[in-house]
Amino acid sequence: MKIAAIVLAAGKSERMGKNKLLLKINETTLIEQIIQAIKKTKISEIIVVLGYKPEKIIEIISQRFSHVKTVINEEYEAGMTSSFKKGVQHALDSDAVMLFLGDQPVLNSRLINVMINKFQERKNEVDIVSPIYKGKKGHPVLFSSRLFKEILSLEDAGIIRDVVHRHSDKHLLVEGEKWNIVDVDTYSDFQWVKKELLGEHGQAKR
Repeated sequence: MKIAAIVLAAGKSERMGKNKLLLKINETTLIEQIIQAIKKTKISEIIVVLGYKPEKIIEIISQRFSHVKTVINEEYEAGMTSSFKKGVQHALDSDAVMLFLGDQPVLNSRLINVMINKFQERKNEVDIVSPIYKGKKGHPVLFSSRLFKEILSLEDAGIIRDVVHRHSDKHLLVEGEKWNIVDVDTYSDFQWVKKELLGEHGQAKR
């Protein structure tokens, strides 16, 4: 079964004041942290969707991760859905895609594999798998290929959550962790994540 990771990394990071994907944890940028974590899972292919000033991130990825595909979303200012659609267009041969946020610096590879295993076990009855922590749904989110056409039919400014709501009867929730509901918008967010969610080696605290 082929599962593609789509990492959304196209935004301007306006609230951060600098490209948050280039912030470092133990000398490793956030985009590298994310890719390294995904590499440890059953994910078959990694697609990073870029938009605003992509040159530096492309340079890092090409030097460190030759197998990772980068695609440019020229319409990135339309919002996250436009970038997700761009990623899906490059993964149409996959059985499912998993949507990752580029500003979610803490990823637990074990839990990602749990989500993939649950989908493989119930692939004929489940179209969406996502983590839930203390009643709040989080990321990453897995979407079956059965939903690709519907996702691609969304307006660029549409809401991915609408697809999730329409298929609530085929949405499997997996018990997650705190990191599933945390992303980084401001520098204070980044400092909090380093202090509260990461150990001394930049690994997710259980």
